[in-house]
Amino acid sequence: MPYEPPTHTVERSLRATTGAKVIAGVDEVGRGAWAGPVTVCAAVTGLRRPPEGLTDSKLLTIKRRTELAETLRTWVTAYALGHASPEEIDDLGMTAALRLAAGRALDALPVRPDAVILDGKHDYLGAPWKVRTVIKGDQSCVAVAAASVIAKVQRDTMMAELGADHAHFGFADNAGYPSPVHKAALAEWGPTPHHRLSWAYLDALPQWRHLKKVRSWVEGSVPEIEGQLGFDF
Repeated sequence: MPYEPPTHTVERSLRATTGAKVIAGVDEVGRGAWAGPVTVCAAVTGLRRPPEGLTDSKLLTIKRRTELAETLRTWVTAYALGHASPEEIDDLGMTAALRLAAGRALDALPVRPDAVILDGKHDYLGAPWKVRTVIKGDQSCVAVAAASVIAKVQRDTMMAELGADHAHFGFADNAGYPSPVHKAALAEWGPTPHHRLSWAYLDALPQWRHLKKVRSWVEGSVPEIEGQLGFDF
């Protein structure tokens, strides 16, 4: 399906209205997975014309995405990755884990950004970062699209490496997301050390339910459920 290429419109707006000079596009991958880290990429691209075919990583074939990531790693002005582990996701909740991973990515950039373009409608970063959220920013903003592709390819590679010791789970193919192979392996073998143990899928696995972690929520807070898919997904 044809798609409009991303532009620098949001970045130009931020430059004009805030005086920001260094602007990072930020995107995450792994939010809805049952296993593995959540990974965030921060990419700084400037206003140069992007490589041909750049768009949201989910719209690209594996082959094209991998090729494009290789190009982007040298085309971008700078990029950095941050991860939050399954244990951190279990302990902190997804929103705080995303903030942790994004902060790690932004802090690892060689120059601190003056502003951040964040994919989606929710600002999970907050102060001290100056954030502009953009729904479908991974399709419309060059820096966010670049971050999307780099993050996806990096995390897929990590999951394939983790899966080498857990062949039944098919991590090289499903990247820790729900799939028939993944569900069947969970039912028979139980969760690996790479699984998120506070998530709802364990409720449908009676023989492994005792492994589920329950966070002690701060009084008055509401447990996060976004992305915590049940076993019948």
